[in-house]
Amino acid sequence: MTPDPLPPAGPAISGSDSTAGPAPETPPVAPAATSPAPVASPVTPPPPARPARGSDSPAGARPGLPRVSLDRLRREIGKVIVGNQEVVDQVLITLFAGGHALLEGVPGLGKTLLVRTIAGVLQQRFRRIQFTPDLMPADIVGTKLIREDEHGRRSFVFEPGPLFSNLILADEINRATAKTQSALLEAMAEGTVTSCGETYALPPPFFVLATQNPIEMEGTYPLPEAQVDRFMFKILVELPSREMLEGILERTTGNENAQLDPVLSGEEIVAAQKLVRDVPIAKHLREAIATLILATQPKSPTAPQPVKRYVAYGSSPRGLQSVALAAKSLAFLKGQNHVSFEEIKAVARPALRHRLIMNFEGEAEGIAPDEIIGKILAQLESQVSLGKAAPVAA
Repeated sequence: MTPDPLPPAGPAISGSDSTAGPAPETPPVAPAATSPAPVASPVTPPPPARPARGSDSPAGARPGLPRVSLDRLRREIGKVIVGNQEVVDQVLITLFAGGHALLEGVPGLGKTLLVRTIAGVLQQRFRRIQFTPDLMPADIVGTKLIREDEHGRRSFVFEPGPLFSNLILADEINRATAKTQSALLEAMAEGTVTSCGETYALPPPFFVLATQNPIEMEGTYPLPEAQVDRFMFKILVELPSREMLEGILERTTGNENAQLDPVLSGEEIVAAQKLVRDVPIAKHLREAIATLILATQPKSPTAPQPVKRYVAYGSSPRGLQSVALAAKSLAFLKGQNHVSFEEIKAVARPALRHRLIMNFEGEAEGIAPDEIIGKILAQLESQVSLGKAAPVAA
């Protein structure tokens, strides 16, 4: 992915005073009021009709519903981002599933540019929060300030922080203290924030993409397992290949800037997120997902031997939900009317790799969670191909 240049700002959101471009230096300011009041949640469109199970039309092409084309999204993002198709796809899968993503990679790989580009393509308001050790929760959530009106009357008014946007980049999230990291928990889980006893709704769609540097640990605060589990996907950003480096060189050393065409609006994204949940999963595939989660838990009688030997703690039920929703999202983006085992295979590693905690022996031998998940998937696939989802053999 290209670290530079920045794409032009996207078109303005209806009813918003901001565009999807580089983050301003100051957070959005709430209008003055005579008394504190919670931020009202924007009116969302009525839920779309449930899809016809016997329909032959693609999931994203039903009349009256938003048409979402994965190929079109790839083309627009590809005007700025070079290569790393898998990373782009996983970010889009997470977004349309209504989850959040954690990107891990060394500096300079274009993680910030990726989020900013997606915000422009999807016409969403973007904010970048640079996490530092002195960052406080009120700096990102917001706080109440004393305001004076034209008559000299003073009152407390809530001033929203940068969290009140659609796409949030929590850059180097592990550089902030646990107190500040925990300020994101309610926002990511509930879509709300609480300040001074008042709860405020965040504008949908709301998507957090956090980054962390895996090679620099000095002056950092590792994310606790409870917060890591809030992320639907953990996406690994690899170093670019020679062909990608040549493309980066060509695009970033000239005077031409890519012009992005908007693909979806915020209302269409919210409608698509609801439609994703209507994509059906067959009973034997639901059993396969449940078997997959049980197989990651070393105390389960159905866990394979590598799990019992190298894993200390397996996935929680939130991992079950993440695999299912991500598989639905991928099927929806591909235009399918149902989930197949191919989608489950494609999303299992990013959905579970951060939910497997290796024991001392696993850490000492350098066993990666992806390796464990791959072995479980291989056994599970052979059982699903026979038309059953029996427990994985120990």
